[in-house]
Amino acid sequence: MTETFLNHSFTTFEGHRRIAEGALRTNALALKSALERGSPGPVLLFDDATGRTVEVDTRGTDEEVCARLVALFPSHEQPAAEAPALEPATPRGRGRPRLGVVPREITLLPRHWDWLDTQPGGASVALRKLVEEARRQSSEKDQARKAIERAYQFMVTLGGDLPGFEEASRALFANDLMKLKTLLAPWPRDVGDHVLRLAQAKQGGSEP
Repeated sequence: MTETFLNHSFTTFEGHRRIAEGALRTNALALKSALERGSPGPVLLFDDATGRTVEVDTRGTDEEVCARLVALFPSHEQPAAEAPALEPATPRGRGRPRLGVVPREITLLPRHWDWLDTQPGGASVALRKLVEEARRQSSEKDQARKAIERAYQFMVTLGGDLPGFEEASRALFANDLMKLKTLLAPWPRDVGDHVLRLAQAKQGGSEP
């Protein structure tokens, strides 16, 4: 499974053993099967994007269970809407292509304008580059924070009573993955592996 598995993937555990991963339908049916055979341990279905459990109504046939999943994740379970037909493009005149830019007034100190005037492409290009870089750095920080949060949510649910939980939590929030890996070594393998996967994976697109 690639690092983009989080959008949108699920994982089901029977006790401390992973019994399914991937699409919501796959996990819901694995959950249903485990409950029907009278699993002695708790059977929990997790949303990998949040690390939280997902409640699934497993009554009825497999088809009835899958039909109810639409109410939980409509955008995930329903087929993608057909894209509207595009109108013929209006011929573009000569000149530079339109970039969709929006002109607005900004106020800077003289030294800021002096620096911008020395940048390749002029002030507008330099400002756009600065904004894009700031957005990228902010996105990376948000991804790291969400990774810690989802890994912790999963840890609390399945690892809260396991040895070294508190120390492992501190390593997670310190983003010390090497120490975290060491502390998780005594844990059930599937649980420890999933904590590390959630802590490191990035959210992104996935196959339907």
